Amino acid sequence: MVASSNLKELTVIVCQAITLAMGVAVVVLNLMGNLSEDKGIALLGIGLIFSGIAMMSRR
Repeated sequence: MVASSNLKELTVIVCQAITLAMGVAVVVLNLMGNLSEDKGIALLGIGLIFSGIAMMSRR
């Protein structure tokens, strides 16, 4: 049981880190002028998916 709990916590942390990384990547790439709309939306979509996984893993 303890290992399962640790794995669940690790999954949530990793998913939150990916969510944050995608958001930061979009902001930085946009400031640099190297981001197209399509790629920005795709990166934000990836972040949103991992955010949803993190929220569902908490239950």
